[in-house]
Amino acid sequence: MSASHPPLIATHEVLNQPPVLENYNLYERNIALQEATAREGAPWAHEHLRARGAELGSAEWLERGAAANKYPPTPRLFDRYGHRCDEVEFHPAWHECLAYLKGHGCDTGPWADPRPGAHVARAALYIMFAEIEDGSLCPTTMTYGVVPVIRRQPEIARDWLPLLLSRDYDKRFIPASQKRGVMMGMGLTEKQGGSDVRANTTRAEPMGNGEFRIVGHKWFLSAPMCDAFLVTAQSPKGLSCFFLPRWTPDGRRNELRIQRLKDKMGDKSNAGTEAEFFGAWALLVGEEGRGIPTVLEMGNYTRLDCAIGTAGLMRAALSQALHHAGHRAAFGKRLMDQPLMKNVLADMALESEAATALVMRLARAFDHQEDEAESLMRRVLTPIAKFWVCKRGPTLGAEAMEVLGGNGYIEEAPLARIYRQMPLNSIWEGSGNIMCLDVLRVLGRHPRVLELLAAEVAPARGRNAAFDRFVGALTAELMKPDGIEARARRITQNLALALQAALLIRHAPPYVAETFCATRLSQDWGYAFGTLPKNTDFDAILKRAWPQ
Repeated sequence: MSASHPPLIATHEVLNQPPVLENYNLYERNIALQEATAREGAPWAHEHLRARGAELGSAEWLERGAAANKYPPTPRLFDRYGHRCDEVEFHPAWHECLAYLKGHGCDTGPWADPRPGAHVARAALYIMFAEIEDGSLCPTTMTYGVVPVIRRQPEIARDWLPLLLSRDYDKRFIPASQKRGVMMGMGLTEKQGGSDVRANTTRAEPMGNGEFRIVGHKWFLSAPMCDAFLVTAQSPKGLSCFFLPRWTPDGRRNELRIQRLKDKMGDKSNAGTEAEFFGAWALLVGEEGRGIPTVLEMGNYTRLDCAIGTAGLMRAALSQALHHAGHRAAFGKRLMDQPLMKNVLADMALESEAATALVMRLARAFDHQEDEAESLMRRVLTPIAKFWVCKRGPTLGAEAMEVLGGNGYIEEAPLARIYRQMPLNSIWEGSGNIMCLDVLRVLGRHPRVLELLAAEVAPARGRNAAFDRFVGALTAELMKPDGIEARARRITQNLALALQAALLIRHAPPYVAETFCATRLSQDWGYAFGTLPKNTDFDAILKRAWPQ
């Protein structure tokens, strides 16, 4: 080499960086999920879930989830000649995600194959997929929730239910009658009223025979390339629910106009849309003037998925933190071996396991909703779980990011995407206040619910002093009617904690249950992760959370 071109000198060697977390089995690593799946009624699904866990933990699927978010959807409102298209184009990874979810029945599987434990098995798969990609879970969830509503409408169910129950994902934008499978969305929110759906101004003009012409707008229309939507509009008898397809029965594009895609904080793979209806054709669903009860039936299922999805995101964040701490060294030893880091990681592991236990118990209530008691439990547990699990998610996500330090804050790391996704599940389908007020509504309308909640925690009583004191104080709190609305968040929070603690006392190892009770149910709970008492069996908790 000439003197004018000296040899390159290496500036450093890359050391002390963990390998990428990939090619591992999401199900086998998650002991709490395995136990909950069996406990809540779906032990028959273990091999199916183990196979899915291996697939979803592969490098290929992790890259697919990243690509779906790196290359977000783009609107195609007009063709080259100026004709309206009102379409959205997606990266191939988005379609691969939806094909996988529909192919494995994560949308309508419990309806197509309603065996005992079907909703529990679906919840376990949903948790694992949430660790990989969450935007595609939006249309999956809406399709799941719409089935109980649609099957009560014979004129719609005849043509649409077989396509909803199909395992074939058909991405083509053509009339449903020409497709192998369909998916459905919903449109409720308007500019002047978010959670207050009664404030909707979109109009439904009757055309006869249950047909209506919809005129108005929707501030958020999720997943606009779905084949049909449930939407709310003001009809002559009041706010009603309508079935609005993308194509009319005579093969024309329905008058649904996409205005723009939302530039969202997270959920980048999914197309959140502002849309207007210029006399769009629709059919009445349910009783005219009773639109809210109709869409709330769908909302029970979509709220369940908000909680399940957040449990999956929490597990993903925890897995990244545990993996990093197991490889990264600082001050002479692995992060995993540092006493304070052990405390932080073990505390996060407790939170993740408690979230998993609660949402899987809730899924069991959906499996047994024909039973009156379980139907009432489903009704009260859904807003409880959605409020608390979704509130704890972002806090855990931020802590996991901090474990990785700067490596966690960059876009190449999955934690940035996980963290941005977390708040959506708290907002979507009713924010925290709506959930807590709903809990009060259930308690007020169904006096038996208090008895059922007491029976739910009763098997855990007498086994932990902190738990017994907490439940006693909570019972007294529920008996005070004055100012209860202002206390709704604390009541809902404490109901969630009592239910989580009861599940852990009954089913988790003592070192998990006792530590959870000693912190979450204590007056001096530190709230920040990493404040577990010094006598905690940190190693046992961590080994359970991240078995090698």
